[in-house]
Amino acid sequence: MVHPAGSTANLVCSVGSGPELVLYSHLDTSLTGHGDRDGGVTGHDDDAPLGLEENGDLVSGFGVGVARGPASAAVAAFAAAARATADRHRRGRLTLLLAGGGTHRDGTGEHGAGVRRFLEGRPRPAAAIVAKGGPDGVLYAEPGAVYLRVRVGTRRGVVLAREHATPPGGLVVHAGTVIAAIERWRAEVVLAPGAATGPTAREAGIGALHSGSPAKPDLLPAVLDIHLYLVTLPGDDVVELVDALRRVLHDDLAASPLAECTVEVTAGPHQRGGGTSPTAPIAVRTRAAWMRHSRGRMPSEVLGWRGSTDGTVFREHGIATVRTGPAAAPDPADSDRDSVAAGELVRYARIYAQVGAHWLTDPDREG
Repeated sequence: MVHPAGSTANLVCSVGSGPELVLYSHLDTSLTGHGDRDGGVTGHDDDAPLGLEENGDLVSGFGVGVARGPASAAVAAFAAAARATADRHRRGRLTLLLAGGGTHRDGTGEHGAGVRRFLEGRPRPAAAIVAKGGPDGVLYAEPGAVYLRVRVGTRRGVVLAREHATPPGGLVVHAGTVIAAIERWRAEVVLAPGAATGPTAREAGIGALHSGSPAKPDLLPAVLDIHLYLVTLPGDDVVELVDALRRVLHDDLAASPLAECTVEVTAGPHQRGGGTSPTAPIAVRTRAAWMRHSRGRMPSEVLGWRGSTDGTVFREHGIATVRTGPAAAPDPADSDRDSVAAGELVRYARIYAQVGAHWLTDPDREG
């Protein structure tokens, strides 16, 4: 199932009553399989969506990793936990939340629109499990994330008089100067002392550029937009990081043909990073279930993780949250598609189901 970017249509199912555990994943995908939407990323403008394919134990398709595979494991787990406790006294509440908006920004520019809508005007859940692929273990902390836009502006011109343009040749000719400045800032921010210690780490990268009109390439555009994704550490001050980017751009562009151009840096809403204590009940329960269904193997210690999810939204609301899920890899036959082992989906469904069933019957147990 694919939902358009920005959709906040949620699927919510609950069983039991009392303290609530949310088992969460999302329905929208990073790629849709439609060339008209994904072509700028995949380079394939004529792609048509394909169904899932099975090759031995591997299941492949668009969005299998983010996050249709983990979502399917969560659905199976919810049903199994409800079935296992049907004849028992339920003292807790288990809720399955599949959010329509989980990987794209909504109309306000915010991440996690589906979770935010779910949490509005309702009692706060006691805990949450994010069913999403990642490292081979249990994540107790996740970094934050924010989208940035660098806009360089001037007056528009025409190709026929490019020598009279500001800057000479037009903005696009000098895009490399702006990119080099951004990369210098990235090196300073990402490699700064303390930027990659502990369970999370910073990262930044350019994900999109836009300038001009393909329908009128004889016109030199008045703006060059460069869009970045910045991964932040818990406690980071985005204002300081953005100010540092402005200073680098000002210094580097002032010594270039872009000196007379305007430069703006804007930041979207900051999805703040955070963590849950590994000794929190939901963390202990999830780790125990993970070990049981991994033949007693301890989860790997995760250091320097750079992937942010809607777990940050739950933590913003003071909800103890962990993340665990099956690892995905590029499909060997088509790197635009994901592959995940069916056996791993089953294993994680059992992990989620064990935690859910125990929560339904004994939500107050410590660990």
